[in-house]
Amino acid sequence: MNSGKTMFTQLMNLMPWTGFGRIVARYGGDTRVRSFTCAEQFRAMAFAQLTWRESLWDIEACLGANRSRLYSMGFRQPVRRSTLADANENRDWRIWADVAQALIRRARKLYCGDDLGLDLDNTVYALDSTTIDLCLSLFEWAPFRTTKAAIKLHTLLDLRGSIPAFIHISDGKMHDVRALDLLLIEAGAFYVMDRGYLDFQRLYDIHRQAAFYVTRAKRGMDARRACSMPADRGHGVICDQRVILNGFYASRHYPELIRRIRYKDPESGKTLVFLTNNTALPALTIAALYKQRWQVELFFKWIKQHLRIKRFMGTSENAVKTQIWIAVATYALIAILKKELHLDASLYQLLQILSVSVFEKIELRRAFAKEEIRIREDHFSNLLPLFDF
Repeated sequence: MNSGKTMFTQLMNLMPWTGFGRIVARYGGDTRVRSFTCAEQFRAMAFAQLTWRESLWDIEACLGANRSRLYSMGFRQPVRRSTLADANENRDWRIWADVAQALIRRARKLYCGDDLGLDLDNTVYALDSTTIDLCLSLFEWAPFRTTKAAIKLHTLLDLRGSIPAFIHISDGKMHDVRALDLLLIEAGAFYVMDRGYLDFQRLYDIHRQAAFYVTRAKRGMDARRACSMPADRGHGVICDQRVILNGFYASRHYPELIRRIRYKDPESGKTLVFLTNNTALPALTIAALYKQRWQVELFFKWIKQHLRIKRFMGTSENAVKTQIWIAVATYALIAILKKELHLDASLYQLLQILSVSVFEKIELRRAFAKEEIRIREDHFSNLLPLFDF
């Protein structure tokens, strides 16, 4: 990459702009647009994600203070908050959803060889949702409770690389289990879920499509033991059974045997009951798979802390979805940067350095080198602390 370009420009060069143009044309994003194209809108909103801009005023002021660099960054004219607000309100949010999905597919190919720490070649997904609270008077289209609005991000996370393979944005009232109806089930893959997704009819649909699920049983589940397999009690496996559901509806929704594993966690001392349709893997591997589900919780925590998806720059449904999908696209772009440049720095370190260096004309590989990061850390460690604890 040319060190004469700003770091922001070098990052944007990783975008598949030809495919981007096809997506924009599909939805007519630039139809009758004379200025401020979809590409400029994406750059402005991605800049806001990278530099933690809190409002449209912030974006306008920060970019306006660096007008000499705007053209090289891809802006043909200064960015105005009113123009950006109109673009977020009126341009179809599905443009950014498709752009994010294209980047996600590229990122997943780069991370597909990562090791999960398990002797397993199958793709492993973790399914969960997170709620973002909103003000009911401003976001009436997203009802949640009597006095509160909210949106939910239903996310299917590929655990190799922590890349979201599927995201659905809904209002706060949508039940988590309904997200299973939206998934395209991949044969041979594992779907790891918590008890909120325990619906035997939907689990049987996963089973019939030759995929595997791992979830936890709810207390008081009505089932009878059909047979028992040998259990490794020395490592916490209390029992490994095949069970048949007893309930009138449950037995019809899931007429086949289910594997039930009772496991005592040696760290917490809690007894957990897992349900799965996989009968080939050892019980300890099933327990380890469920433990990997926490990666999706860490993903939600990361994006809420480091991307702008809790404070929105517009109040309409289109503006909110636009901001979220561009945030997801930015996350995928940073993940692609890390893998294609073979960087050892974490996504957190990459985002931190980019947030303060987007206008710097430094080659990306050099800026993220271990020596550069260490020098930056040493520089800050030499400063006097403001508070002594």
